[in-house]
Amino acid sequence: MNMDNWFSYIISLGAAVMMPIIFTLLGLLLRIKPGKALLSGLYVGVGFVGLSVVTGLLTSALGPALETVVKVYGLQLGIFDMGWPAAASVAYNTAVGAFIIPVCLAVNVVMLLTRLTRTINIDLWNYWHFAFLGSIVYFTTDSLTYGFLAAVACYIVTLVMADRTAEGFQQYYDGMEGISIPQPFCQGFVPFAVVINKILDCIPGFSKLDIDAEGMKRKFGILGEPLFLGVIVGCGIGILARYDVKDILVLGVKMGAVMELIPRITRLFIDGLIPISDATRKMIAGKFGDKVKLHIGMSPALVIGHPTTLVVSLLLIPVVLLLSVVLPGNKFLPLASLAGMFYLFPAVLPITKGNVVKTFIVGLVALICGLYFVTNIAEAFTLAASSVAEMHPEDASVRIPEGFHAGAALDFASSIMCWVWYHLFVRGWHIITVVVVGGLLVWNWKLNRK
Repeated sequence: MNMDNWFSYIISLGAAVMMPIIFTLLGLLLRIKPGKALLSGLYVGVGFVGLSVVTGLLTSALGPALETVVKVYGLQLGIFDMGWPAAASVAYNTAVGAFIIPVCLAVNVVMLLTRLTRTINIDLWNYWHFAFLGSIVYFTTDSLTYGFLAAVACYIVTLVMADRTAEGFQQYYDGMEGISIPQPFCQGFVPFAVVINKILDCIPGFSKLDIDAEGMKRKFGILGEPLFLGVIVGCGIGILARYDVKDILVLGVKMGAVMELIPRITRLFIDGLIPISDATRKMIAGKFGDKVKLHIGMSPALVIGHPTTLVVSLLLIPVVLLLSVVLPGNKFLPLASLAGMFYLFPAVLPITKGNVVKTFIVGLVALICGLYFVTNIAEAFTLAASSVAEMHPEDASVRIPEGFHAGAALDFASSIMCWVWYHLFVRGWHIITVVVVGGLLVWNWKLNRK
């Protein structure tokens, strides 16, 4: 088995298998008892399985309803939503994807040794974001070097942002001590959150709208419960799809079930994470004292069950679907990608302090920009997907259906991180790239030395 096939095989195992292995080995390295280390890894694996089942329920229930809405009201657009499976397939079925894990891990080790970062990114499954960026740059420029450099540049900046957002993340979410989120999709929404949050704070009287998810429950009672909102939104979409009463009610209950089950499942991640986090802090404190603080880079799946995330994601689904049709110049209609809406907010909530109104506005602005980002790089996405389809004709995820001139996905393609680094390398603006990456590294190094 060559290197390409080896890494493809590892990735094909999926997060549900990879993460228990990684966590068990990490636990053993941290001198946790074998049984406890294995149990910790299995909790994380079961969490990923449960999350996959629930998001699968969301996709299977919501997808057909939204497709019916599209047909009933003639909302067809030219760019087909292929969802994250197509993006991940593009990412890992290229020369960039085959080596992205060892290359990025090597970069991470060098940065740790030189204090350029404090994050150890073990979220290997989500390395596909870096591989995806590298792959579309590679296919567009026909330069494997540019592809790797784009992926590595994005990786470096993501680690810096993970460091800078780690303290707020750990303070806001319960049980997340020692954790950071080095996923570029999540970190790509941080600039939107920072800017919009400051603008909203300058609006007289806006502070009166400081309502978090718990405040919604107190203010609106059952209407503020994510479970009930899920039922209402599900029934509303069913009505728009002109379903009969039975199917409307079934869709409503299924959407409510998703809202209720996600936070329960994400608790499993925390149960698996606590022993690793505690052991890491003890080991670092024993060897380096309290001056050195390292962060374990983990998947944002840990915290997507937060009530504010659930409420805002649910409300944004129909809004973004409607806006995608009326926004001038947009050619992308999100359907399959909407199930990933929950992953927008893990790094945003610590900035908005869970304020539902602020978080909704941040998500709305970021997604409007995201629709244009997706439309803009759809040609590159399509080129990469078509090339992978030729190499792997058995992979149905990368085939674009008839009637569409291009394919794309919200997942990472809608992030400003992807859009900016893609254009920097495709347009040959290497001096800007060096200045930005170098400046961020120096800034982070100085802060990490304090």
